[in-house]
Amino acid sequence: MSTSPIEQAIRQICDEKGLAYESVIDAIEAALAAAYRKDFGDKMQNIEAKFDPSSGRVRVFDVKTVVANIDPKVLEEAEATRAQRALAFTQQMEQARAKGEDISSWTMADDDLPTFNQKTDIMLKEARSVDGEAKVGDILRMEMPVPGEFGRMAAMTAKQVITQKLREAEREIIFNEYKDHEGELIHGTVQRREGRIVLVDIGRTAGVMRPEDQVPSEKYLPGARLKVFVRQVGLTNRGPEILLSRTAEGLVRKLFEVEIPEIGEGVVKIKELAREAGSRSKIAVWTDDEQIDPIGACIGQRGTRIQTIIHELSGEKIDIIEWNENQVAFITNSLSPAKIERVELDEATRAATVIVPKEQLSLAIGKGGQNVRLAAKLTGWKINIIESKPVEAEGVAQEEAQEVQGAQGEDKTREGTEEEGQPAASEFAPEPTE
Repeated sequence: MSTSPIEQAIRQICDEKGLAYESVIDAIEAALAAAYRKDFGDKMQNIEAKFDPSSGRVRVFDVKTVVANIDPKVLEEAEATRAQRALAFTQQMEQARAKGEDISSWTMADDDLPTFNQKTDIMLKEARSVDGEAKVGDILRMEMPVPGEFGRMAAMTAKQVITQKLREAEREIIFNEYKDHEGELIHGTVQRREGRIVLVDIGRTAGVMRPEDQVPSEKYLPGARLKVFVRQVGLTNRGPEILLSRTAEGLVRKLFEVEIPEIGEGVVKIKELAREAGSRSKIAVWTDDEQIDPIGACIGQRGTRIQTIIHELSGEKIDIIEWNENQVAFITNSLSPAKIERVELDEATRAATVIVPKEQLSLAIGKGGQNVRLAAKLTGWKINIIESKPVEAEGVAQEEAQEVQGAQGEDKTREGTEEEGQPAASEFAPEPTE
């Protein structure tokens, strides 16, 4: 059976916007109900419209819920009582506010007074005049006449309703689609810059990269393709807001999962990750498979795997270390490439003192303290780097000092006197001057 031009147009809209056919029909019916209400309806009518796209026919109904009969005098008394309670509650709030009390959690208690909404309810006795078998709780759909064509204002109202409903449906679909990609890596194309914000085309919509999500050393030129991390997806009054990031640690983690099959399959695990975006990252990897070298798997043959990731991160340096449940070994590894002599841990303050040779001191600290800063973030320990003392040189110096002191003890001509039984001078602090 051939479809009508109206139905063809509706399906074309569905294909272009990616909308469900039912969503478009709902939007049209809401628009027709608004147009009818504008030209022919009454404010006390609960209008619903049904649209048949194959024939273009419109049917309009006044929809009511059947409720028990209530005496009009009882309703008047209930409304009066409700108004008095509302006034008393307002006065109490004003008094409490004047005393400085917190009224933010105050709510008016529900009442048990009878209610009747003329727009959505119909009493049983009136419903029986329409449907003799009606009972309380039934939904009564009373078909309304359509006197003629809608006027210009009603048509404009219908157009606005359709536009709004379709936009809302499209926003909801986009939100649901990208909400599923939250915390994932997606491809995008830089669209334009608005102030300090970069807009990135990610398919059906544009994502937002805020200043804190941009790497200072990267230039986001229109048309440039890049991989971005979907940091957060939210729904605002203006539609879905998709926050993208190039600085998130998740970007590095996801790149490793994509480029390193062993990590993607879960054979090699990223245990910890610390990053200073655009400059350097440290990644601790581990595997329980003794036949696999976790660091070698990440680097790849001749560094091909890691170079792909570095290129995607615009040259950001990456240190790959082996995770170890032994904290001393882990801290030692985290300060790579510096060579460490020993590590002393203070469990109470979770502070680690790391002793390094003099020639390794600057390497352990790193430029601007970056190496030790990333190591501390990676391990979760406060790390203090100190230079090791030249033990052998100290021993020689002490022996020479003792020999000199021995010679001076035999020579009674040196200044001052030594009392009998006084220890060697190297065991004392300098004597105070008179």
